Amino acid sequence: MAVIVPTLRHERRLWNDGLTRVAGVDEVGVAPTCGAVVAAAVIMKPGCHRIPGVRDSKTLSMAQRERLAPLIRARAVAVGVGAASVREIDQLNIYHATHLAMRRAIARLGGHEHVMVDGNRIAGFEHLVGPYSNIVDGDAKVYSIACASVVAKVVRDRMMTLLAARYPGYGWEHNQGYATLDHRTAIRAMGLTPFHRRSFLALQRTLAGDQLAFDMFGDPAASPDTHELLDREAVPVMADDAMLDAADLATLDALVFDGPALEPAAR
Repeated sequence: MAVIVPTLRHERRLWNDGLTRVAGVDEVGVAPTCGAVVAAAVIMKPGCHRIPGVRDSKTLSMAQRERLAPLIRARAVAVGVGAASVREIDQLNIYHATHLAMRRAIARLGGHEHVMVDGNRIAGFEHLVGPYSNIVDGDAKVYSIACASVVAKVVRDRMMTLLAARYPGYGWEHNQGYATLDHRTAIRAMGLTPFHRRSFLALQRTLAGDQLAFDMFGDPAASPDTHELLDREAVPVMADDAMLDAADLATLDALVFDGPALEPAAR
C-alpha cells in the first residue's frame, strides 16, 4: 500500500483568502486504556515548504517521529499542546475529553484565524474555537494536521515513558498504554494504577476475565477473589495521584524537545 504524502492544498486555499494563522490539529491516545489523551495544534508560515518525511504519525517509526518533531517546532509559527487527564476521560467520556484536549492545544497557540481538524464534523466546535474545517483522514492528507499528529504522538509517547518509570511492569514505554497482551497480563498480575481509564470496557473485561460478566460488583456468583480485586481497584492507590498526568503535560511541551530521554518531574 502506497504511503500518502500530505499536501499544502488546504492551507494554500485559506492563505489565498488572506488568512495567515491557519492551524492543523490532531489528537493521539484515544484508544489506549491508560494515560491522558493528547492533542497538538500547529501553525505553519504561509508559503512554507513541506519538511521531507512528514506524514501521518501512524506511518512513521519512533525514530522518524523523534527526528521530525524538533524540525516541525523550529519551522512552525506556533505549536500548542493540550491534554485531557484520565479523570476527565472517565468523567466526560473519551469523545468529549478528546475535544477538550484539542481546545486546550488551540488555546496555547497565541491566536488563530482558522482551524483544520482530522476526522468528522464536531457539533458546536465552531462556537468554541471559531471557524474550522474537518477533513476525514486529515492526518494523511493535510500537511499541518500531519505535523500536529507527529508532535502529539511524540509528546504522548514520552509522557508514557515517564509514567512507565513511575509504574514499572506494565510496558508503557513500548505499548503506550494500548491493551496489548503484556499490558493485560500485567493488569491481571498487579492491578490498576491511578492512570488507568476505569470507564473503559477493555479494562473491565481484563479485570473480570473475558469470560465473566462485566457487573462483578452485583454478581453473587463471582468468586470472593474477584470481588476483592474489584473492590481494591475501585479506589486509586494515591487519591491525589490521579491528576499527575495533567500536571506533567503542563510542562512537557517545554521539556519534550530537549532530548529523547526525560527524567520524571521533581515533586
